[in-house]
Amino acid sequence: MNSVTLTNYQIWDEIAKILAPLDINRLATQHLESCNYKIRGYWDSNNKFYEEIAFIHLICAESIGRSIGTNIINNHPTSHWIKLKFLLKADLSDSENNLASDDGDDEIGELTLILDMN
Repeated sequence: MNSVTLTNYQIWDEIAKILAPLDINRLATQHLESCNYKIRGYWDSNNKFYEEIAFIHLICAESIGRSIGTNIINNHPTSHWIKLKFLLKADLSDSENNLASDDGDDEIGELTLILDMN
């Protein structure tokens, strides 16, 4: 398998233009809302797997990465996708003591959304 690094290609500018009108963080929040703030398939920091977790506090999503790709079967592209990665944080803005901190204590984990033609 050959790998190509696309650091200075126009494609990144094109992706930025496509994603610019979207509120990417809102996309993740809408996904969490549609799942009733439950996530299936979660690995914690001790490498323990959970089939499903449910959040008891509101969650904020912060975009931390994006990538594009193409699935190829028999040397023919079959589908294209965009992968969006988010850092999930507890939304502590409405808590009684406003305990939000800058030391990362409010960080929960990461969420990856893969958008394809379907």
